[in-house]
Amino acid sequence: MRVIEHLVKTLRDSAIFNPEVQVAPSCILWPDKDRQWEAVIPRLQSELAELLVLGDYSPENRVGPAIWLRCVIAGRAPDVTLPADRVPVFYLPGVSRQDLRAIEDCPDLLKPLAELQYRGVIWSQANAKDWTIAAFLKSDQGSMSLDVAQDREAKNALQLALYRLLDEELELLKGKRLDKDYFNTLLTGGDPVRDLLQWLDLGDAFQTTRGDHEWKAFVEVCKSQLAFNPQADGVLAGASKLAMREGPWHSVWERYSEAPKRYPHIPSRIRQCKPPQLGIFDAPGEKLSGWPQWNEEQEKLLQDGLLALSHLPAHEARKRVLEIEKAHGPRRELVWAELGESPLALAVKHLALVAEVTKTSLAAGSVLDMQSGYAAQGWWADDAMLSALACVDKAVDVEGVTSAIRAIYLPWLEESARYLQQVISGSVYPGGRIAEAPAFYRVDGECVLFVDGLRFDAARRLSATLEASGYQVAEAMTWAALPSVTATGKAAVSPVRSKISGSDVCDDFEPGVAATGQSLKGGYHLKKLLSADNWKVLDRTDNGDGHGNAWCEFGDIDSEGHVRGWKLAKHIDPLLGEIAERIAALLAAGWTRIKVVTDHGWLLMPGKLPTIQMSKDLTDNKWGRCASIKPGASTNERLYPWFWNPNQQFALADGVGCYGKSVDYNHGGLSLQECLTLELIVTRGANASVRQAAEVTDIAWRGLRCTVAADGQYASLSLDIRTRAGDPTTSLVLCIKPLKDNGTASVVVENEELQGREAFLVLLSASGELVAEANTVIGGA
Repeated sequence: MRVIEHLVKTLRDSAIFNPEVQVAPSCILWPDKDRQWEAVIPRLQSELAELLVLGDYSPENRVGPAIWLRCVIAGRAPDVTLPADRVPVFYLPGVSRQDLRAIEDCPDLLKPLAELQYRGVIWSQANAKDWTIAAFLKSDQGSMSLDVAQDREAKNALQLALYRLLDEELELLKGKRLDKDYFNTLLTGGDPVRDLLQWLDLGDAFQTTRGDHEWKAFVEVCKSQLAFNPQADGVLAGASKLAMREGPWHSVWERYSEAPKRYPHIPSRIRQCKPPQLGIFDAPGEKLSGWPQWNEEQEKLLQDGLLALSHLPAHEARKRVLEIEKAHGPRRELVWAELGESPLALAVKHLALVAEVTKTSLAAGSVLDMQSGYAAQGWWADDAMLSALACVDKAVDVEGVTSAIRAIYLPWLEESARYLQQVISGSVYPGGRIAEAPAFYRVDGECVLFVDGLRFDAARRLSATLEASGYQVAEAMTWAALPSVTATGKAAVSPVRSKISGSDVCDDFEPGVAATGQSLKGGYHLKKLLSADNWKVLDRTDNGDGHGNAWCEFGDIDSEGHVRGWKLAKHIDPLLGEIAERIAALLAAGWTRIKVVTDHGWLLMPGKLPTIQMSKDLTDNKWGRCASIKPGASTNERLYPWFWNPNQQFALADGVGCYGKSVDYNHGGLSLQECLTLELIVTRGANASVRQAAEVTDIAWRGLRCTVAADGQYASLSLDIRTRAGDPTTSLVLCIKPLKDNGTASVVVENEELQGREAFLVLLSASGELVAEANTVIGGA
């Protein structure tokens, strides 16, 4: 029951009588000498249709003089209609019970009401005193028996907060100390920390959005709980205290850290303040981490450290990167990282993984050994390199990350490519030739999805995304046809490859129809071959009907790489997301499985791949990493047979170099990154709507902060607290938080009035799907 409901009930109950010995009262008189209740009377009139007020004549507001109130009782007031089953209640502001009883001295304006004290009842305390607000809340004689402070400041705050107090739940008030802090907090919205942060963010504009009463209450709460006077001390003093995080301001900082993007101006206000001087025993990270100026200095130091790697040998550079990660990694937990002000601290996490992986060389053993080493761990270096680049935007940050990548990744990349080329030159390339290629195994209901440039690490990301959405994915390693360009590779993974061959005079690596010699350039004749072999050819928006077999092409990874260079790293995830959506749509259309194939991988190196010069007199055509040699020309370059016609040979650039103009992104040569690819078979899972198997294993409350631990496949999940598990609009937290690498996350419930309420902890996928839930009580049981 709310306070207002209890008040209404108490008023109405005062008219209860014993019909055996009494007659029904004609009215309930509510005297209020000090006008304590006057401000909330309009609110009460919405709950009490029988409530009328003594005052100047205004019948539309149920207000009128004493004689009019007498007319209402007598049924002679046509301008007002009262409920027939209710006793009228007359609120008398500025009038005490004694004023009515002293009939001889009663003012003329009140005399028409004087005799009603005998025909009606007076709503007052048992000691005949008027009901004050504090007395009504505190009294145990038919009232609420609440613990209300009796000092002057508490009573003043109660008076101001009364209209908010009316809507409070009575059960939640019991057991609480209702003092000035409570009432001031209630008046300011029930969340003084949020109000303080809004004031720090908005400055003077905050006060203009609050009434005088709310502003005064806000100031009083800050003075009482933080020993800080917003009115006298000002915004910058508050920003400085927030950054210092000392004493009670620590909890304010914690609250700010939960959702810093809600207060976009706070960092600039802190920048206007001067950080404290460090003592000889002070740890900078502990003392200054609340200051954006310090974080900026740390980013500059990190930037300088990364740039300095260019002067170190690879093994020393890797060691130094791991040291840098140890020093700067903790800054990823600070608010500045969430605000996007620590891009290098984020990037160095991935650079450290590159450093760890590239400690182990792939340049050893057989081709099969290299394949196993790369598939087990080596691809992480490629993936982490892309992730590091995706973290940075500013030119100076890109320069630092580029310096690190070239120092620790490029030598490893070059070494493995050279070794693979050396091993292949003395043996057979595992990608083989068309003559040894197995027949394409046709499965009814299968759709083959060709993705241009789906590199090994990108395929692993795609596989993880699909599995996270509940699909089953089977992976098979394959080697791209040589040279590793689309012209050669797409036809080699098509279902009609047995009907394709290469000409003896081809210099552009483009095969043709075996029966006619027609070139596959442009795709027309490839599609014609597919259709003739009963493969439906779907365009980018056609999902087909799930019957027979289909071929479709989707994904812009390779074209985006050629256009964007190293910036492909920032777009790879959205591109893979589009491919995942396409696969989901095809499965939803009825295809039993999707076979994802690709033509080649690629090399990506910020700051450009190395350049190799080759005389134009020796080549008919150069494709970055490969070149066709003119008939009869003599060259020292290693020559390799063309997949489609071994009589045709071509040169592949040494190591990871490029013929001619150097670029960030290229392919066509021989390296693990260009040639070792993944073929994916995607089918529906047992329940594709369930993203991951995860469960909540531990729930701990500290005030309104809830820390949760999860077990199982919790990667990429997020934590929320809701009143209805499946309804995102019922979220109670300041900010939904992703689970950390150790499976934990911490969120804060915004409204302290919800303490003790039952709720649901939910774990969500990146797309918002409900993965797991658990019951809890806000604040702990």
